[in-house]
Amino acid sequence: MSSIYTKSTKDLFEEFIHAFVPPPPTGFGLDVRKSLIDGGYFTRQEILTWFSEKYPKIKQGTINAHLIVMSTNAPSRVHHNLRPNGADDLLFQIDRTRFRLYMKNSDPSPIYRKDANASTAEDTDYTEEETCETHEFAYEEDLKNFLASNLQVIRPSLAVYQDGDIRGIEFPVGGKYIDILAVENSKDLVVIELKVSKGYDRAVGQLLRYMGWISKNLAEPNQKVKGMIIARTISEDLRLAASRVNDIELFEYQLSISLKRIDS
Repeated sequence: MSSIYTKSTKDLFEEFIHAFVPPPPTGFGLDVRKSLIDGGYFTRQEILTWFSEKYPKIKQGTINAHLIVMSTNAPSRVHHNLRPNGADDLLFQIDRTRFRLYMKNSDPSPIYRKDANASTAEDTDYTEEETCETHEFAYEEDLKNFLASNLQVIRPSLAVYQDGDIRGIEFPVGGKYIDILAVENSKDLVVIELKVSKGYDRAVGQLLRYMGWISKNLAEPNQKVKGMIIARTISEDLRLAASRVNDIELFEYQLSISLKRIDS
């Protein structure tokens, strides 16, 4: 998508920072500028309010995604397109609702690549105890990365959601994350939830919550929001639960490997 305004959303974030945090007096550094913020931070709601008053066409989902991109300690920022030379290293996320300016001289180095051991201030959903056989994807991350690059194996009409530098991988939704947010036929939004092993009926509630958030905070009035659950095995309880809900599809994945002998 192109920018709604003459400035990109990232440029508007910089405008917010300069409006909310005045530049320090001449000769003083960022530590002084930081101290000018009440309590040393600003809240997510203050950011959303500023955008709604000055740039109301920017969706809340887009704002939340940019907060992740510009927070140097948010692991999910690596799924988006980061500008070179640290241009997106603007914020430090204190917790789910609070942010402050990134302090290069005292804060940890920004996250630029996926760290499997990294933690984030955002909440995560429940983790199911699952026993995986050797032929399965060892981690949900592997399944997510594969599908993000090969959505056509589901349907050729699907593509990963893209809004400027924001991609629909681990897309933030109210303190949690959608595995993959996709677009179908360049119009409808599709929320894809992945289960590396068996999919249970409670996954429907999780998916509906994500779909509701996207409908409220990102989708246009004429955009449909659909859902998919992809698991190695779909339980009978999940089949029954999903059968009573419109616009949710269930898929089971299978892996196959072919080998070609190379003569030495």
